[in-house]
Amino acid sequence: MFSKIVKSTALLLFAASSLAAANFNEGAEKDRLEMIKFFEAKFEDASKNSARFFPYSDPEELDQKYEKDIKHMDFNIGSYAYSKDAKFQYEQLKEMPPYEDAIDAGEELYTKKFANGNSLQTCFPDLTNAGTYPYFDEKTQKMVSLTSAINDCLRANGEKPWGTKKGPMAEFQAYYVNESKEAGKDFDIKIESEAAKAAYERGKEYYYSQRGYLKLSCATCHVDGSGKRVRNEILSPLLGQVTHFPVVRLRWGDIGTVERRLSGCVVDQGQVPPADESQEMIELLYFQAYMSNGMPVDGPDVRK
Repeated sequence: MFSKIVKSTALLLFAASSLAAANFNEGAEKDRLEMIKFFEAKFEDASKNSARFFPYSDPEELDQKYEKDIKHMDFNIGSYAYSKDAKFQYEQLKEMPPYEDAIDAGEELYTKKFANGNSLQTCFPDLTNAGTYPYFDEKTQKMVSLTSAINDCLRANGEKPWGTKKGPMAEFQAYYVNESKEAGKDFDIKIESEAAKAAYERGKEYYYSQRGYLKLSCATCHVDGSGKRVRNEILSPLLGQVTHFPVVRLRWGDIGTVERRLSGCVVDQGQVPPADESQEMIELLYFQAYMSNGMPVDGPDVRK
């Protein structure tokens, strides 16, 4: 009888522990589902919903130049999902992808030997997990991005770390991410502890906090402002915002990492951006990546 009680108690404790672990992402998952609902409502019919979502836009332009009935997975290509003109240009660019050379260069970097005989392949034997970055490392109690993981590998093998915005870093990431894309992988960001949950919340706070002399936030442009025009550009949505990196951006003229793009956005807000391998930057990416959970890994890609 006593042994049965002990077993039953152990089972209950295990169940309670599992339930608690499963609930670490409860708030984040609520955020993600609400975000999907918001964007699907916003772009169901931009002209019809202009009073609510586009009060200062031309309803006729919204009717003629914006796609209708946009669903969750459509946002994987950013503003090209709803801007007809931009989507047409995007599809033309994709006919001769400008990032193929970067993929080839990244493949060479993958097997290139370090001075000690190891290589990036030693650190990253599986290239189909790009959609799991960033993640919270429970051992070190720190966030890890794909960029920081690559440089950690280089440092651990006595090599000089790479620049975090372009060059070899972006080229190797192009190969890495493309392998995940070809394997049909989706974004699968985990929140499995209180510390990871806190990191997510800090990333979310950064995304929604106004900063700089312009008093803008990331959300100003990419949630409330998504689909609106700034000069000749249509602002992209939070959903799918990081799924396609690294990207060849036409104004850059080469391929760049997600940190390069985020740093540029923060500068545009009138503030000094966090360092690319800092916890602050990776927590911001953690929030954005979780918002894209379930969406396909779609990089490398091209953007204006």
